[in-house]
Amino acid sequence: MKLLLIGSGGREHALAWKLAQSPKLSKLYAAPGNPGIADHAELVALDVENHDAVLTFCRETGIDLVVVGPEAPLVAGLADVLRSAGVLVFGPSAAAAQLEGSKGFTKDLCARYDIPTGAYRRFTDAASAKTYVEEQGAPIVVKADGLAAGKGVTVAMTIEEALAAIDDCFDGAFGSAGAEVVVEAYLDGEEASFFCLSDGKTALALATAQDHKRVGDGDTGPNTGGMGAYSPAPVMTDEMVARTMTEIIEPTIRGMAESGYPFTGVFFAGLMITAKGPELIEYNVRFGDPECQVLMMRLKSDLLDLLYAAATGTLDQVQAEWHDDVALTVVMASKGYPGSYDKNTPIAHLPAGGDGAKIFHAGTALKGDQLVTTGGRVLNVTATGKTVGEAQARAYALLDQVKWDNGFCRRDIGWRAIAREGR
Repeated sequence: MKLLLIGSGGREHALAWKLAQSPKLSKLYAAPGNPGIADHAELVALDVENHDAVLTFCRETGIDLVVVGPEAPLVAGLADVLRSAGVLVFGPSAAAAQLEGSKGFTKDLCARYDIPTGAYRRFTDAASAKTYVEEQGAPIVVKADGLAAGKGVTVAMTIEEALAAIDDCFDGAFGSAGAEVVVEAYLDGEEASFFCLSDGKTALALATAQDHKRVGDGDTGPNTGGMGAYSPAPVMTDEMVARTMTEIIEPTIRGMAESGYPFTGVFFAGLMITAKGPELIEYNVRFGDPECQVLMMRLKSDLLDLLYAAATGTLDQVQAEWHDDVALTVVMASKGYPGSYDKNTPIAHLPAGGDGAKIFHAGTALKGDQLVTTGGRVLNVTATGKTVGEAQARAYALLDQVKWDNGFCRRDIGWRAIAREGR
């Protein structure tokens, strides 16, 4: 099979690395890709916002399956254009991608199908939202309704913080994503990420992970797109996984189909495990980043088989097998992230990795022969081990060999699970 992978980040590097291992793959293209992805795929200078150009490329090269990595092309309807022309796609329609593209859409779906989630209200003006916050008190959560690259969510521990977050949204800090705001109850518990494939009618549970959203050690500082992750997440016991499927995933698949938006692709359910059980924080409609990196390190099955089954409505004919080892990834980010940071800083040396250890490129480019940075989150230093502690030690040992003066990372990825291991 010939595949086209859309995207250029660490998630796409992990997908490319895993897809390249499939004996059924004859050719992998990536648009636009990055220097790490270039080890596994032929990079194509396609403007992925130009859907007609993507379609033309697929027709001219005989692409058998398009795998869309990031959320923005899905929300913009790339999958719809390709599907309507008869091109097979892994990823939801624009209508189904509203699960990520609109926080309010997802909360309304939860209310309609009794999916456990925090109480909420939707607002289109700052004054009403602020009045609601003052009535509810803190802690409380303020979310820009639309796509904000992982930065539109404020977990406000004080009313003042919540009011400032509302102003940020309506003052344009997140562009059009903040034109509507969702204010919801703060859920107390432990966060987990749960991944599940769907072909519109069948659900196939994948694996669990735990992300580290705050920029600083001990989960301090502002939220980011994710500073590290590990899989599996100990808080997601077999019972919790079963409840998540029954109470959250299956009603979502049913609800989307009944609403006329059958969902095909991957559900990334951000969960809070509270005293009541699993509750939905939000849905993403693509593999998480950096969770995808640890999932791909643990996946034993052929990824191409799984994505093809989801795209062709045959998920009931496949299974996903996993290595027992823990996988852990540490994000190296540009100093200043998630605020302003310098781009094009040189990375002097990247170690090779090796068996059970891999560095995924998340925000890099080549300038001549020099590897330079292009983003806030730049490298995903990833390793496996028998325990979270072992995987963590191997990841940081590899990370400490990276020579990049402008990089920083958290030094405590996996701390909750390691504390559990020590009990």
